[in-house]
Amino acid sequence: MNQKELKELIEFLIEKDITEFELERGDVKVRIKRGAEHVVAPTAPHFAVHVAPSTATPEAAPAAPAASAPVSAEQKTAAVPEAGLHTVHSPIVGTFYECPSPGAPPFVKVGDLVEAGQVLCIVEAMKLMNEIEAEVAGEIVKKLVTNGQPIEYGQELFVVRPKQ
Repeated sequence: MNQKELKELIEFLIEKDITEFELERGDVKVRIKRGAEHVVAPTAPHFAVHVAPSTATPEAAPAAPAASAPVSAEQKTAAVPEAGLHTVHSPIVGTFYECPSPGAPPFVKVGDLVEAGQVLCIVEAMKLMNEIEAEVAGEIVKKLVTNGQPIEYGQELFVVRPKQ
């Protein structure tokens, strides 16, 4: 691949708004990735915000309620997880899908009883559909993401009350 072909390829990728491209031709390998810094930056605050409530110091705790509106009893129960619940986390970054295809019923709904190994949802990553399975048998207590939502590695997807 000569310099002119490479320049035309880059211009084409920019024109079509393609952010990542890889080509292998014989012993020549070309990989082009644009906008990586923009994609990486939002993930750090996500995890910092997500982890912060569980590691907050007592001094920091009073400041948050004072700045916000009064908290209802429903919000308090949502903020404090019930003891013994199991949280299903995403093993990969991708897009969350609650059903196998558009128009199909969701794999699970809140209140459904599931068995260990049962498919709960699909996470699409790089055009590959990855089935996320229940790690424990029990009842789906809460679904924490919406259909079509981009999700991060380790993000909480479902809360399950394990079968006794």
